[in-house]
Amino acid sequence: MSEGLLSLALPAALLWPLLLMLRVPLLAALADRRRPALQIDGLWCSAPLPALGMALVLDEGALALDWWLLGGHWVLEGARGQLLIVTALLWLLAGAYARGYMAGEQARAVAGDRAATSRLTRFALLWPLTLSGNLLLLVAEDIASFYLGFAVMTFAAYGLVVNSATRDAHTGGRAYLVMAVLGEGLILAGLLWGAGSAETTTLGGLREGMLEATGGAWIGLLLWLGFGVKAGVIGLHIWLPLAHPVAPTPASAVLSGAMIKAGLVGWLATLPLGEAGAGEAFVWLGRAMLVAGLAAAIGAALYGVCQRHPKTVLAYSSVSQMGLITALVAMGLVAPALWPALSVAVVLFAAHHGLTKGGLFLGVGIGEHPPRLPAWLLWLLLALPALSLTGALASGLVSKWAVKSVLYEGGYSAVVTWLSLAAVGTTALMARTLWCQWQSERQARTEGLEPLLSPMPLAWLGTLLAALTLPWWLDEALIIHGWPPLTDRLGLLWPLGLGLTASMVAWLVSRHRPLRLAPRLPPGDLWWLLVRAAQWLHARGQVSLARLATAQGRWVAWWVAREHKAMRMLDGMIHVESWLRRHAAVLMMGVAAGLALLMLMSN
Repeated sequence: MSEGLLSLALPAALLWPLLLMLRVPLLAALADRRRPALQIDGLWCSAPLPALGMALVLDEGALALDWWLLGGHWVLEGARGQLLIVTALLWLLAGAYARGYMAGEQARAVAGDRAATSRLTRFALLWPLTLSGNLLLLVAEDIASFYLGFAVMTFAAYGLVVNSATRDAHTGGRAYLVMAVLGEGLILAGLLWGAGSAETTTLGGLREGMLEATGGAWIGLLLWLGFGVKAGVIGLHIWLPLAHPVAPTPASAVLSGAMIKAGLVGWLATLPLGEAGAGEAFVWLGRAMLVAGLAAAIGAALYGVCQRHPKTVLAYSSVSQMGLITALVAMGLVAPALWPALSVAVVLFAAHHGLTKGGLFLGVGIGEHPPRLPAWLLWLLLALPALSLTGALASGLVSKWAVKSVLYEGGYSAVVTWLSLAAVGTTALMARTLWCQWQSERQARTEGLEPLLSPMPLAWLGTLLAALTLPWWLDEALIIHGWPPLTDRLGLLWPLGLGLTASMVAWLVSRHRPLRLAPRLPPGDLWWLLVRAAQWLHARGQVSLARLATAQGRWVAWWVAREHKAMRMLDGMIHVESWLRRHAAVLMMGVAAGLALLMLMSN
């Protein structure tokens, strides 16, 4: 029965966003030139509804189509279903938020602003296309469908990043596109290598075949790094703090809350996590992942607190949180026996982070255009998801306890200590975010900016409610350890206290001795080092080309001189030839007389 429902629900879930995308140019063609069509309306916002309904109604199911590419195979079960629910819900709420967020663009488009019309049309077209790719990769089990969904989501999102068409947007889009192409190349190399070695077309077959393949650990390395571009692995994260601040706020919410989890989905689907016989090479890969994850979790926090824009701080927070997830996934290779329980905690943590981070990004727009709410209530609502992300309450507390319980039971208390230190950094990042939002909100009230339209606060409140109540409605099976006992809660909350204390001390010091770190620590960190290195290489290349051109000119001049000398020699030989031709008879007589004389003398 479930297969029959899935065969109907899955095409509807994937095709409905594409139909809404095609509806945009159709409405534009049928609209009156004096009044452009409304492109972002309630029907447009319904793009993720079929996927959300399918994930809520169907617990599991599978669908196979032999005619699709190399053989289509889609499944809905376990972690896929839970992540699909969270992803579709976030896209739905962010789409409703976008309806109010883009209302100003629609008003300018109606007034005849062609630039606004272009931005609005681009957003309305690429939003459902990106969503369709995100949904496809979540349910795809065959390699071709998975890569198709991943690539569609990746490259369609580029248009969302550069939607404003400003200089900063193009810089962020360039960084995003460069890293996306790098990631896609690594993923494609890993998938083709693994599929060829295992002679399979499914992700499950690739994962199993990787254990037996020659160089299986190298395949795993390619896939970890390739998906790590999307997941913000340290060194590959540089697009996040450049792309998030310039993208429209609803796009930033789904970028950080939903699309960044595609890297996690790729790891879960392809890496041999929890396989006791994976071999020492995979253990070393897991150790490298663990070190990289912890370095990102702590390093991104230290760098992010020096930023000034709240969306930039949240971008570094995403790098830090995905570093934690990277470290947890690494434990599936380092300690395979822990993975069955740890995988459940990882899914819960990812779901919590997706909705909570989405609420935080949507809250940035709320702070910039505060609604008509009492100040204390507004800041209480803005602080709730920040506190949840630190692990102090609601879904954050449950997910944090689930992770630490598994690691404690496995005897990895040292890893728990490092995760707790990263939680201190998360607290500092959240404090910095709220501080930046408070400054924006105060400026907005001073300038008398108009409050947000009704769909935006409602969508934001819906995201907060979904994020904070996640343990109660998602799946009871994910809460394997329940709520932490009262005796253990103080041990879970000390990073919050330490982080708040460090933030307060830093604030007090900065009031008396401004550090002015932000101008010296620009968003994008390593990106600007790469840009300077590229500029230096370009300059060196220009100098080298100039030297080569000079050497070439000298070489050509030397050969031209040799040519002129050779021509003069040829001219001389021509003169000698003409002289010989004129005196040939006399010369021949002389030669004959000389020969005769030699013969006489020899006798």
